[in-house]
Amino acid sequence: MSGLFSSLRIRGVEFRNRVFVSPMCQYSSREGLANEWHMVHLGSRAVGGAALVVAEATAVSPEGRISPGDLGLWSDGHARALQPVAAFIKSQGAVAGIQLAHAGRKASTDVPWRGGKPLKEGEGAWETVAPSAVPFGYYPAPREMTIDDCESVVAQFVAATRRSLEAGFEVIELHMAHGYLLHEFLSPLSNLRADVYGGSLEGRMRFPLRVTEEVRRAWGERLPLFARVSATDWAENGWDLGQSVEFARRLKEVGVDLVDCSSGGLVPGAKIPVAPGYQVPFAAAIREQAGIATGAVGLITEARQAQEIIANGEADAVFLARAFLRDPYWALHAAKSLGAEAPWAVQYERAKD
Repeated sequence: MSGLFSSLRIRGVEFRNRVFVSPMCQYSSREGLANEWHMVHLGSRAVGGAALVVAEATAVSPEGRISPGDLGLWSDGHARALQPVAAFIKSQGAVAGIQLAHAGRKASTDVPWRGGKPLKEGEGAWETVAPSAVPFGYYPAPREMTIDDCESVVAQFVAATRRSLEAGFEVIELHMAHGYLLHEFLSPLSNLRADVYGGSLEGRMRFPLRVTEEVRRAWGERLPLFARVSATDWAENGWDLGQSVEFARRLKEVGVDLVDCSSGGLVPGAKIPVAPGYQVPFAAAIREQAGIATGAVGLITEARQAQEIIANGEADAVFLARAFLRDPYWALHAAKSLGAEAPWAVQYERAKD
């Protein structure tokens, strides 16, 4: 059997293959609530043969949203809205996952198809917070978080974790990448604090690790916990691969099972050498040096390419995003091209051959 289509067990959860759907913001919620769009978008990828379908960056608080269209999980009503989505994903043989996030200084923006720019007064803008009062490019400067603010955010992640359980999800991914709040604490370019949450690498890791420990405690021991990191800021004197390896070691110690290895997003205008599979070496390095399972992501589009990543031991799974937007049935088509078996929904079996 193709390595890409071999099963993978993490804690108490079995994944039918190594093809995972990345969390992709849809900017289609109202007041953070899931709706028919999310059911169709996420459900169709489960029907399409993926092993794990991860719901988009889901805000742990209203002010933690990137935009007013983001999913949220700050109330029991939000959990109830997500229950049928998670149930349908699981009914199709996939694992239902959710990414918990706080946008930090990159919050309070409009949706992308209206320009994605920071909201202005009168457009529903809200105050943003961050480790330090350092703006993202031309965005408004955020308010520096107090220790009490940090405690509140920890509590928000814990509450969202409990609601993820209630909604029926079986994987949580903590969003520590792409310049959002937890990444902002990690990078010396955005974290200028002089207290316990800043300064040295140890200090900058402390808050994300604290969030992780509390989430793991609330999540329990049976279910997998993932973390998405930006392995490098692609910027001088910023967060880099060496720090990511050390952080991955510490994440493993506090209960993370897999590191989803992305990059960038902290500073605008970074020069990123984009090419097919350009982030795979990060997953390979972290897997080898930190001794933790990894997911590879970034311009992985072809079945043979994905198969080689798994077969070469560069990662334990591949996360696909735009490829799944173009083809919700990517996994089924990949299995056919590799001569592997992947189950089709019984309603679609007459089209299999």
